[in-house]
Amino acid sequence: MKTLIQNGTIIDPASRIHSKNNLLLEDGTVLAFTADTPEADVVLDASGKYVCPGFLDIHMHEDPYDAEHDRLIPDITQSMLRMGVTTAVGGNCGINTVDPAKYLDLMDRDGGAVNMGLLAGHTFFREAAGHGDKYSPITPEELKKLSAMTQDALEAGCFGVSFGIRYVPGISMEEMVETARGCKKAGKFVAAHVRDDAEFIFSAVNELFEIGRRLDVPVQNSHVGSMGGFGQMERLLELMDRSRANGMDLSGDCYPYYAFSTRIGETTYDEGFLERYHADYSVIEICDGKYKGQRCDEDMFRELRAEAPRTITVCHVMKPEDVDMALLHPNIMLASDGLMSGGQGHPRAAGTFPRFLRNYVQTGRLSLDDAISKMTAMPAAKLGLHKKGTLRPGSDADILIFDLDTIADKATFDQPNLPPEGIDYVLINGQIAMDHGKIINGRLGRSLRK
Repeated sequence: MKTLIQNGTIIDPASRIHSKNNLLLEDGTVLAFTADTPEADVVLDASGKYVCPGFLDIHMHEDPYDAEHDRLIPDITQSMLRMGVTTAVGGNCGINTVDPAKYLDLMDRDGGAVNMGLLAGHTFFREAAGHGDKYSPITPEELKKLSAMTQDALEAGCFGVSFGIRYVPGISMEEMVETARGCKKAGKFVAAHVRDDAEFIFSAVNELFEIGRRLDVPVQNSHVGSMGGFGQMERLLELMDRSRANGMDLSGDCYPYYAFSTRIGETTYDEGFLERYHADYSVIEICDGKYKGQRCDEDMFRELRAEAPRTITVCHVMKPEDVDMALLHPNIMLASDGLMSGGQGHPRAAGTFPRFLRNYVQTGRLSLDDAISKMTAMPAAKLGLHKKGTLRPGSDADILIFDLDTIADKATFDQPNLPPEGIDYVLINGQIAMDHGKIINGRLGRSLRK
């Protein structure tokens, strides 16, 4: 089947293309750029619009697994599709919702709203190895099991290993190195939610960098805005630049919001967090459950920590100037860090990519080409996905058609899954997945393995 996208301005930062051309697709791949209007089965008019590769979200949290029906529950991936994402990577912060090999197999069996790759989550396999106490060190026998299971996940196609170091205070450098040792041979990378934030961020990122140095593997510093966005960003970016200049394959990601999100039972909210953020309990907003939409007080906080620790929260503590500084840095790519449960969570899961274009490109703070690169070419290069994030002939026909004048996020902290505006079409593997906000086919996505 042939599809012709005509009259649009094509932007492909990976190929340094920014011009008005027609784009011809055939059987799921990009066939050619052309000034002609060849005959096609489907013709999409992109007059006055931009055409670019589908967005890649290198850091999000994948849909849950329904064991009773042996299926994935489509939730966040549908929000990803609506905001122009065609490829996403889950398994971040050490967390998998089910064994990665099974998740990828289910993607291939049933399809999904977007193409999905995974990282092997250290915390998931640590618990599977029999160590449920996040505050205590792992035993040698458990570490042996953990390392073996992680290696199996890498061989099943995971792009690397992720750590939620903050969430597992008992983890040691030896445990991290042994867990990720298979990344070097397989040419894969390590990503981490580092051990600490705010004024303690520098020793925390150096710990992550040490894993990369010991194993000589690429490193991804996850959601830097929510880790160094409290007045430390300039120094943090300088530290990352030095490490990169001295030979480390290092990059980071960030989302365009000034509040982070995590579950109320996580170690982020352990004793001392108010002093660390120079805040009181009211900075915490409850995203689901009986207190949804309310700001915390001490009684509510302690009740939920004890009785409903999986309650999703948003914490309004990051400095806007720090987040902006990160997003404008040439080595920081865009990622949502999206997490949803039953359509509830942080609006970043449904608004990150349109919001970035609205707040940084429409306002003139960043060029459109640089912004698109942060959402396509940069994450594709980090993942080693040579047929994603570009519109070169022969690449996968994952494509977005949008109106820069009207694109805008609509998701809010009260209604976090509202779809954006200004996106005309999203194509996955050459077929229309979304048409002007309506999902036409939510099963075009497949697993991505490395």
